Amino acid sequence: MHCVDLNCDLGEGASHDAELLRLITSANIACGAHAGDETTMRATVELALKHGVAIGAHPGFADRENFGRRELSLTHDEVHALVLRQIHQLQGIVQHAGARLTHVKPHGALYNMAARDAGLARAIASAVYEADPRLVLVGLAGSKLLEAGAAGGLDTASEVFADRTYQPDGSLTPRDRPDALISNQSIAVAQVLRMVREGKVRATDGSDVTLRADTVCLHGDGPHAVEFARRVSAELKSAGIKLRSF
Repeated sequence: MHCVDLNCDLGEGASHDAELLRLITSANIACGAHAGDETTMRATVELALKHGVAIGAHPGFADRENFGRRELSLTHDEVHALVLRQIHQLQGIVQHAGARLTHVKPHGALYNMAARDAGLARAIASAVYEADPRLVLVGLAGSKLLEAGAAGGLDTASEVFADRTYQPDGSLTPRDRPDALISNQSIAVAQVLRMVREGKVRATDGSDVTLRADTVCLHGDGPHAVEFARRVSAELKSAGIKLRSF
């Protein structure tokens, strides 16, 4: 039987986190840099525990104006410190609630840069290992970030995206391109099912890309986020695919 995790980035100011937490298996909680604060972190942690959802840190660049989606030039030491500080902040809240942080997934530009930059990926992986070597590092399937995590002694989870298009090299289509996002829910669901069952996705040039799908990202900031999450969850279950956190 195929199994897959459904994850969502939460605590970022959207209004439907509570509804999404009923439909997913892992939550990536913003740690106060690109979005969120101590209050939102505590509230999201409480909701995740209520619904039995695995809790992960979602560290990003401290650039709220651009929601952490603008690439910044930081040294590897600065990135290490940035990520470690954010993990520790959420880690303390989770531990105070009597639970344990399970994973780390970088956000936005930090995530995309680490997917292709081996040095930056190593800086992130070392910060995760320093925070807790039991943490799972989540990254784009086939990316430098996952390579760095595995080399650094971490368990990793290969992430795929329900509503993003792919390039022939397995990277995500840049958001500034008109074909970056999939707005048709039926097409997005079909993409998810194929990635999970076959380990393949159709790139924008029509070629097939091979990838591993341990976890599927469902974006939580769109107007139809809950409706889409409900449909993806239902379609996966209908296809005999079990939903469980990694």
